[in-house]
Amino acid sequence: MSERSFQSALWRRVRPYAAVFDVPLSIILVFLTIFSLVTVYSAGYDFPGRFEGQIRNFITAFLLMWLMANVPPQTLMRFAVPIYSLGIAFLLAVAAFGMVKRGARRWLDVGVVVQPSEIMKIGMPLMLAWYFHKHETLVRARDFLAAAILLAIPVGLIAKQPDLGTAILVLGAGIYVIYFAGLSWKLIAPVIAAAIVAVALLVYFGGRICAQGVPWPGMHDYQKQRVCTLLDPTTDPLGKGFHTIQAAIAVGSGGITGKGYLKGTQSHLEFIPERTTDFIFAVYAEEFGLIGNVFLMLLYIALIVRGLMIAANAPSYFSRLLAGAITLTFFTYAFVNMGMVSGLLPIVGVPLPFMSYGGTALGTLGIGAGILMSVQRHRKFIQT
Repeated sequence: MSERSFQSALWRRVRPYAAVFDVPLSIILVFLTIFSLVTVYSAGYDFPGRFEGQIRNFITAFLLMWLMANVPPQTLMRFAVPIYSLGIAFLLAVAAFGMVKRGARRWLDVGVVVQPSEIMKIGMPLMLAWYFHKHETLVRARDFLAAAILLAIPVGLIAKQPDLGTAILVLGAGIYVIYFAGLSWKLIAPVIAAAIVAVALLVYFGGRICAQGVPWPGMHDYQKQRVCTLLDPTTDPLGKGFHTIQAAIAVGSGGITGKGYLKGTQSHLEFIPERTTDFIFAVYAEEFGLIGNVFLMLLYIALIVRGLMIAANAPSYFSRLLAGAITLTFFTYAFVNMGMVSGLLPIVGVPLPFMSYGGTALGTLGIGAGILMSVQRHRKFIQT
């Protein structure tokens, strides 16, 4: 066999495992990666190793994405119940004897320190997609009730840690699956109406219920303070409201074109907290301005549109529910992060997807993107 023939035969064997990336989705992720590295370099200028660490995080995330892209949706469906069960077991272990850091019990030492709540960001939509797939022929009211119970267990355990940001992401992922499974708008509309009324009442009576000594049932004091600070951050400008005020100043001071790369005063004078992680959008907005923000938002819109296209063309009910939920989870990440940095939502510790520094979050996002690519890739296999 000639060398050229050998190379051709080798490529035919390797190609099914190498050529697994969806081209439009890959292009979007490459742009987001470039934006992230550029911004982390600026934001982490005073943090030695932060830029190099983000490069390693992206390498890990893309390896995880490649691995998941090679796993057929049918295989993922078989592992849905074990992954969900393992996640619940770990969350119960955290509640019993987890590690406590900065007043939160979120970590488990199993030789290496892990954060089990991250498992549920993928495990929750997997489980509910599997459940509704099993009941695809006739989805009844009791099936939605069972799904709500499956969702409430991990969300409750995560919120108790407390980790409101992750609880919101897991809750959102589960709700998206339930919605795509056919939940009637007759049930959704009253919840939305109640939420609007609750927000209106909160704004109207904010001065009274935010007064010192007024308890909020089911919420910790710091969570109450975050909401009250959102309503009026000037009540404590050097304390609880400092983060919100400084982030809003950074976003607004960028203007149309931004202050220029590496010239953000709010970030480089250390007014912005957690500027490489939760508040990286403030650094980006200050340096690249409205034009940069619009381009970044267009990338996220393209990411969501491509993900929904993959979900709409998925070959099975399970993969359609799973891809749709993962795509809208990306939307939740971006919406909540940009909202809290801009002062429109309370600060809950949600990173900006594929932008914020962090290995765990990027790994989870990489797995989610890999699942989307798996759904798209195996749809092509089924058609051919």
